[in-house]
Amino acid sequence: MYRFLFSSKWLGYLLLAAIFATACVFLGRWQMDRRAETLAEINRVVSNYSATPIPFAQARDQFSQLDPAKEWTQVELQGSYDATGQRIVRNRPLNGQPGYEVVVPFRLTTGETVVIDRGWLPIGNRNPGSPDSVPAPPSGEVTAVVRLKHGEPELQRGAPEGQLASIDLPTYASQLGYPLLTGAYGQLASETPPAAEMPVAFPKPSTDEGTHLSYSLQWFAFGVLMFVGFGYAARQQARNAAIDAEDEEEALPDGTVHSAVPAARRRPEPRRRKKATAEEEEDALLDAQGY
Repeated sequence: MYRFLFSSKWLGYLLLAAIFATACVFLGRWQMDRRAETLAEINRVVSNYSATPIPFAQARDQFSQLDPAKEWTQVELQGSYDATGQRIVRNRPLNGQPGYEVVVPFRLTTGETVVIDRGWLPIGNRNPGSPDSVPAPPSGEVTAVVRLKHGEPELQRGAPEGQLASIDLPTYASQLGYPLLTGAYGQLASETPPAAEMPVAFPKPSTDEGTHLSYSLQWFAFGVLMFVGFGYAARQQARNAAIDAEDEEEALPDGTVHSAVPAARRRPEPRRRKKATAEEEEDALLDAQGY
């Protein structure tokens, strides 16, 4: 009944179903990997974002090479801002709005220098390509609490003077002319004393894992449904073939069609009457007239 499955046509259908299902499995696993990355980021935020700040001496190695598990860790820094080295970073959207971020070198009391991202600024209305004003950092001795962040890769595009295309710490250090700790930078959480005017503070990262799990389950379901559809189509083809075979078996060699009802259950056909003779016809006519 299912011999047709070995035909080139149906083997081709099966191959297409297998390819589609494999692609669905690949996409489902990709979504699961993205979910795992998202959950890891959520765990870092939950564990580190609001934890008690640690002193710089304890976090010194992280500014040289940041452990991914330590991202968002709060660190307390003491020193002063180098306002002359301040830069704005281009193309930094926040909540769907285009803008900039303000980065400033921070020279520690130990003599080392790190980079602090002080916050976000909207695009300017008076000066295209730059914010209308950039709030100055506080002068003098400052105690800053920052959250550790990885540096960003270098972008193959330029930036006007006083601006950066990304928070690429080695490129930033080359502009300043003095060494920076380039393994990580700090995203400002608070500073004492506070500046008179501040950029917009960064919001807390989202802890919503998103729709990766539901998307992965959908892709896996699509892969299974492809084989279900193939099986249904094969079943329908087998049923149609069986019906065609029955019709062929019922046909007699002379072209007449033999009834599919068994002989035992078939109603007997009435006997055909013999053709009446002339005498019988005459007698029937006289009987009808009453003679």
